[in-house]
Amino acid sequence: MNNYYELTYIVTPVLEDEEYKEVVNKVNDTIEQFRGEIEEVDEWGIRKFTYEMDKKSSGYYVNLYFEAPSSRIEQIERQLRINDQIMRFLVLKYDAKMLRHRELQKKNAVPSVFEQKTEEE
Repeated sequence: MNNYYELTYIVTPVLEDEEYKEVVNKVNDTIEQFRGEIEEVDEWGIRKFTYEMDKKSSGYYVNLYFEAPSSRIEQIERQLRINDQIMRFLVLKYDAKMLRHRELQKKNAVPSVFEQKTEEE
């Protein structure tokens, strides 16, 4: 049985634009190699850090959503760990509540939880 996951990772900022694409494609291939199905890849680009990591003040952020067997996540994480170009990563497993929220996001139907105050108030 496949579970739904979100992966966010940071690529070292010292690469050329084409090299970022190669790293993203390599991560995507790794997920597919371990029977994962990628739903969406969102490249945020270079963002500044609040504090330095590995003596760098920024990194290239990538966020992706995928389905994969839970038995394969450990292997995917190992491949991410040994990739020298990936500084940090985080894999989140979605529960039922997160899946409902993700479905609403896809439909642009996320309800506003807090009322927006107008400037007159």
